[in-house]
Amino acid sequence: MNGRIRWVLIFWMFLMSAIAYLDRVNVSIAGQAIQKDFGLTNVQLGWVFSAFVIGYALFQAPGGRLADRFGPRRVIAVGVIWWGIFTTLTAWVPAGLAISVGLLITVRFLLGLGEAVVYPSSNRLVAAWVPTGERGLANGLIFAGVGAGAGVTPPLITYILVNWGWQWSFYVSALIGLAAGLLWYVLARDTPEQHPWASEEEIAHIEAGLPAPASEMGKQKALPWGAILADRNMAAVTVSYFAYGYAAYIFFTWFFIYLSRVRGLDLKSSALYSMLPFIAMAVCSPLGGWVADRLTARYGKRVGRCGVAVFGIAWAAIFLALATQVESARVASIVLAGGAGALYLSQSAFWSVTADIAGSSAGSASGLMNMGGQIGGAVTASLTPWIADHFGWTASFLVAAGLCAIGSVAWLLVNPNVAIATEPE
Repeated sequence: MNGRIRWVLIFWMFLMSAIAYLDRVNVSIAGQAIQKDFGLTNVQLGWVFSAFVIGYALFQAPGGRLADRFGPRRVIAVGVIWWGIFTTLTAWVPAGLAISVGLLITVRFLLGLGEAVVYPSSNRLVAAWVPTGERGLANGLIFAGVGAGAGVTPPLITYILVNWGWQWSFYVSALIGLAAGLLWYVLARDTPEQHPWASEEEIAHIEAGLPAPASEMGKQKALPWGAILADRNMAAVTVSYFAYGYAAYIFFTWFFIYLSRVRGLDLKSSALYSMLPFIAMAVCSPLGGWVADRLTARYGKRVGRCGVAVFGIAWAAIFLALATQVESARVASIVLAGGAGALYLSQSAFWSVTADIAGSSAGSASGLMNMGGQIGGAVTASLTPWIADHFGWTASFLVAAGLCAIGSVAWLLVNPNVAIATEPE
């Protein structure tokens, strides 16, 4: 294990990422059962989906700042305990009361607050532990957990739901998360120097590969919020991540219901085909990161980071638009899976660039960016069914495709070689 501890931590963040999405996507698979028990309309179910994403979005930047200040080890551990509690409470909300819907929305909102710390904290970990030339692959592996967790969720939650009821799907998710969080706290450290398993050779390798803003990791003061908010690169990646989040959350919230209700697939077929986008995410996220690292080493970050992002998000727009023209539900699922995979080719670029330009404030910067992405997710959770009700599901996917086109263009404005400048004193 000596000399490779950084990859052990990245692998564990992959697992934490997968479990976080298990906890997140279970509600969409159990959505029809919850809708029946609580007597919810599609729009009300959209509110339940959106409540999580709003809480998740609002706490991104504060969660990132906490990771910058207290370190990812402690912040992630506390976050896991929090989301274990509120995942359990989701199953305990009683149906049939005048306040039942309000309670369900509140619990999902509070769950979102706890899960918000995961990815800004992981980016702070990457900023301290991973040389810049390996960050594409590292972030790609972490976000492959999104596809892995979301891909495992449909068959797992469907099996539990059919055999024991939807409440047990939440109990199982909570227990898995708490176990992984405990092991994370035992295994992780905030910096290589603090870890008993990190060799001198590995520490030297990491330090030699850190970009300028991170070379004094732990000695810098946190970047002022004003400097982060005023940075042009941050503005461009945040706009792009809004579009990214809008498209991605269609798969996390409405895709299963779309296949079963709109395309007419039965429950088991819907569970099977709804796995395809998440498998594509799990494959394409590390693939995009690996390609980005290779291109960065040869041509620089403008090509390696920005070029891959432009390409991936543009192809996602094309696939989303093409899927609306396909008659077969199964073929449409495959085309949409291509869109999800193309989208995730660009995933590591967002997090690698924010880690590079923000250094020891990577948690804060990536939290702000991810807030933009999650606001996009909150919008799609409620807006997608509204557009579908008024204009049809084709229009819902075309709106997502149009936003992806905008997100692709935004990356042309990013210069990943320019660090965020501090405000003059």
